[in-house]
Parts: sequence; structure tokens; C-alpha cells
Amino acid sequence: MSFSRRDFVRTSVLGAIAAGVGTRAQGEDAKPNAPAQEHEAQSGPHKRPIIICANNGYAYLEDAFAFLKSGGDTLDAALRVVKGPEDDPNDTSVGLGGIPNEEGVVELDACCMHGPTRRAGSVGGVRNIKNVSLVSKAVFEHTGHVMLVGEGAERFAVAVGFPRENLLTEHSRKIWLLWMEYHSNEDWWGPGLADPHWQAPDRTPEAKPQSELWEERYRKLEQHAAELGIAPELRRDAIHQVLFPATGTIHCSALNEKGEISGCTTTSGLGFKLPGRCGDSPIIGAGCYTDQDIGSAGATGSGEENIKVAGAHTIVENMRHGMSPEEAGMDALKRVVRNYNSDMNKLRFVDMTYYILRKDGAYSGVSLWEGYSPSKPHKIAVHDGTRRAEKTVAMFKGYSQDFPPEPKVPEGVK
Repeated sequence: MSFSRRDFVRTSVLGAIAAGVGTRAQGEDAKPNAPAQEHEAQSGPHKRPIIICANNGYAYLEDAFAFLKSGGDTLDAALRVVKGPEDDPNDTSVGLGGIPNEEGVVELDACCMHGPTRRAGSVGGVRNIKNVSLVSKAVFEHTGHVMLVGEGAERFAVAVGFPRENLLTEHSRKIWLLWMEYHSNEDWWGPGLADPHWQAPDRTPEAKPQSELWEERYRKLEQHAAELGIAPELRRDAIHQVLFPATGTIHCSALNEKGEISGCTTTSGLGFKLPGRCGDSPIIGAGCYTDQDIGSAGATGSGEENIKVAGAHTIVENMRHGMSPEEAGMDALKRVVRNYNSDMNKLRFVDMTYYILRKDGAYSGVSLWEGYSPSKPHKIAVHDGTRRAEKTVAMFKGYSQDFPPEPKVPEGVK
């Protein structure tokens, strides 16, 4: 008896939840947190210069902060942070080594906004160019446009000096082959969560026990990973990438002592996405927005949901009207929740994290859920003279579920 991905999803995920496989929020746990205290930076004197970013930029903050403090441009400082993950072949969600689309091709998106000159640049669906964050800056430096996409964006990048290179590393290629072996191209073909006909995964009585189905599936993936030559220490991560497609992104905002501010966001997008898909990262006002008069904001998470609420722009406008960074971010999250009429059967498959920096140095990181699991909480990385990572303020207690939905690996499966 064979199971397609959709058959497996329909017959097992709720059983996993009911059985306590994984720690995703459900039922009584899926409640809004009590109003949280603002980050310390918001309640006391605010510091400038300051850089905030998604936690995968933590390792690159020291160099960027030193550059900013010595008088470096705010956008160049932010780009120094995000360029780190773009250059890292082991970061499978950004730049080189990013998880490819369903055809095995890496496509990258990025945008940036330079507060002091009020310029913006964006690129989407770019192939063969690693540092698309820098290409997005080149768009406003060398053209009268704001956004370039696809083949045209690639040709532009080459014309201004960026080298073409193969972005699909051997490791990410093997992960794609592993996905191809056990998945059809249905993952992102829908229906999506917003479709009125979408139904939460169900469990039917005639299905095999969920734990039995899951272990059988995992063992087959492990065997095929070995056949593909994926190193033993990398197999579990590769299987996780296949079962739970990456949504990773990095945003960074930088503010100097003079109050100049800039922001940028870059990503390889959803793992195994449809070719040509652009999420929120290259969308000015969704994945990133900076207003020199007010502040800067950016996002990681469910890109489609963020586009629909123009998240980064919404947050900056909220701050313009007097909201604190935390209040501004929470309001944007409430709009995501509103779009699903507070239906937790759907919202458990949605997640969003916002990184918010006000012009006076106040900042906040807010998220829809507390994280992916207790061991993987959502964090914001900060450097204002001291480098640190702080947990975000979450709207809902508990942990989001991956979408397309799959049950988690049982503790006994290694």
C-alpha cells in the first residue's frame, strides 16, 4: 500500500497532534499571551548606533557594528550582516546552497531601503547570482527602477559586475533529489490555507497507526539518503528539509548615531516552491520597509500572509501614529489572525516574525508563535554595543506547525 504526501497528511497529522508527537500548540495552548513587557531598550534610554536582525545574522553583527560605529553607511552595515548567510553554503535558506524550487533551481529574492536618500531597490526570482541583497542596492544605484525580476535581473547583475555561479551545492542538490523521490509536485499547488475549500488534515479510522506510518516513511527516507551519499551526520537535517520545507530568510535594520536608518531582507524563499514564486522578501512594504522619519521593519515567516497585510509598511505607519515598536508589530500580527477569522485550525500552520527598529533606537521582535519548538524559539539578534539574542514577544503561546502539514518525528526515530 503506497501513500502520497496528501494521503499521508490527511490520515495522520491530527493523530500526531492528539498523540502529542511534537510540541505544536493546539487547543488550550493556542491562546494569546498576556500583554508582555516591552524589550528593555524601549523602557529606558535608547541606544544609537544599533543593529537588529534575524537570529541567523548573529555571527555577523560584530563586524557590521564596528563598521557602523566608525561612520559607515547604515545600509552598507545592514548588507554586511545579511551577506554572511548569503555566502554560507551551509545556510540552506539564503544565497549559496539555498534549497531549490521544485525543478531543482535556486531562485533568490531581496530588497533594501536606504533611509538617508529615501531610495529603494528590489530583485525577485534571480538565478545564478549569490548576493542578491547587493544586487537590490545596485538597482537604485544604476537604474531609474525599483524592482527587477527573473532573467532581466540576472542580466543586470552580470552587467554591473556580479559573477554568475552555480548556487546549487552538492548537499542541497541531494536534498532536492531526496524530496523528488518521496514527494510529487503537489506541495505548493494547493489548495492553500486561504482557499475557502481547504480542510484541516483529518485522520480516518482505517488508517494505520500514525506512529507506524511515520516510522515507515522516515526509514525509507533515511535509506534513500544513504543511497544518495548524504553523510550520516547530515541525514537527519536533510530529511527534515524534505518533510518541512524551509521558509528561512534574514532581515536586518541599522541605525547610526545621527538617526540615519536603513533596512534589507534577503532569502531563497520556500523550499521546493513553484518556479517563479516570490514571497514577501522582495516586496517593498511587506518583507522590508524603512522610513527615515520613523524607523524600519522587516519580516521572516509565512511570506504570502505577510504580503496580504503589507506587514513592514503597516508596522512603520503604526509607529508614525504613536504606537511603540511592540504594539506596532502586534497590530500587524492581529491583521494576519483577522484574515483567518481567528481560525486556529489554519493559524497553527502560519507563522510570522517581525523585526522592528524605531528611529530613536527603541526596538522589538514579535512573532505569531513562540517558535518552531521549545528548542527553537524565535529570536531577534541585537547589537547596540553589546551583542545578544533575545526571544521574541509572541502573540500565541505554543509552537507553529509546518506547512504543508506533516507530523513530527517521534522521539524514538533517529
